Amino acid sequence: MSAQTTEDAEPGAEDGRAAAAATAARKREQRGWYFYDFAVSVYSASVLTVFLGPYLTSIAKAAADAEGFVHPLGIPVRAGSFFAYTVSASVILAVLLMPLAGAVADRTGRKKPLLAVAAYTGAAATAGMFFLAGERYLLGGLLLIVANASLSVSMVLYNAYLPQISTPDERDTVSSRGWAFGYTSGSLMLVMNLALYMGHDSFGLTEGMAIRICLASAGLWWGAFALIPLRRLRDRAVVREPGAAPAVSGWKQLVATLKDMRRYPLTLSFLLAYLIYNDGVQTVISQASIYGSEELKLEQSTLIGAILLVQVLAVAGALGMGRLALRYGAKRTILGSLAAWGLTLAAGYFLPARTPVWFFALAAMIGLVLGGSQALSRSLFSHLVPAGKEAEYFSAYEMSDRGLSWVGPLVFGLTYQVTGSYRDAIISLVVFFALGFVLLARVPVRRAVEAAGNPVPERI
Repeated sequence: MSAQTTEDAEPGAEDGRAAAAATAARKREQRGWYFYDFAVSVYSASVLTVFLGPYLTSIAKAAADAEGFVHPLGIPVRAGSFFAYTVSASVILAVLLMPLAGAVADRTGRKKPLLAVAAYTGAAATAGMFFLAGERYLLGGLLLIVANASLSVSMVLYNAYLPQISTPDERDTVSSRGWAFGYTSGSLMLVMNLALYMGHDSFGLTEGMAIRICLASAGLWWGAFALIPLRRLRDRAVVREPGAAPAVSGWKQLVATLKDMRRYPLTLSFLLAYLIYNDGVQTVISQASIYGSEELKLEQSTLIGAILLVQVLAVAGALGMGRLALRYGAKRTILGSLAAWGLTLAAGYFLPARTPVWFFALAAMIGLVLGGSQALSRSLFSHLVPAGKEAEYFSAYEMSDRGLSWVGPLVFGLTYQVTGSYRDAIISLVVFFALGFVLLARVPVRRAVEAAGNPVPERI
């Protein structure tokens, strides 16, 4: 009898060990995955948000003619507009590359090599910004285009791992931790860079050299910490659909992806809601410093301090909203964050000028809702993506995040042009959060998950 009992128990024990090994492997991949956010977020926090815009503009102005124009490719461009035009060019290139990279990744199953190429191309371009000096504005523009486009492509591939490395019930937590890792690294690097920049004289450096070191350090950080996810993530075998078309050029692939998404109208409904409210989020991020400097008459040091506060509190916001999602579901938590965004903008409308303490309070409110709303949007979308098309669908998601957020700035600019008031311009953005709230509330997410052929988590 005892021998019989032992034999009967062995299969169950084997199953338990296999399950434990699978869980351990999954957790190891998740920990590696977090570190790509940790690697890449310093680029957004230090390079794009703080240092590169003013520095590249100063280089372009040094190279400008008597009328204030530079002439890239023989085209007259006002030096003060060169940075903005370069960012726009990088978005166009990213829109061409993201759907193509997503389709290739899904159809070959080789996301990791593509992620490595995108990550190290972007890191090398960022590190190369150390050589921006004198009148090398064309080099700066080229490096910015390459780095920005590489960042966008790498984020498509990185996000596409989320449904593969986490169970449905883990996804909100995993996504939130990734964002928290990213904001943590952004805060750390920003503190170090600001210390170097503000104390450059004591280090025996010129201001320009300090900025060049800050720019290059972001590229070195990106490349160094990207090694961790590239060692721990693994590619999966691909189950090919009969008659699957090969990947084609960027625009054609984007059209093909959108046509395929028509088979999942509820996924498209979520993507539309996300496009609208994320446009509001991105506009607040890009225009808050203008509101602070022009309307509230605040010093540059106050604005930089507020950016750092947003980075720090976004860590707590991402983790805290991840916990709320475990209890109330991602959809309800995102809806709550959109309501909080609207209240934050309303509070910003009434801020008195020349009072930094209230601007810091506004920055704190933004930080607490920023990380969580982004993290949970990503995890919720991952449930709505049909298996085997993660990278392709996340290319459309990433374009909503990085490539199509232009309506908000347009509304902001037109409102200021008509009213002459940045207060009116900032309050006009409430419409994006209100409309996004209504559209998201109408999406039956459980049905959407089922329609995509995915298991429905207990809370969503």
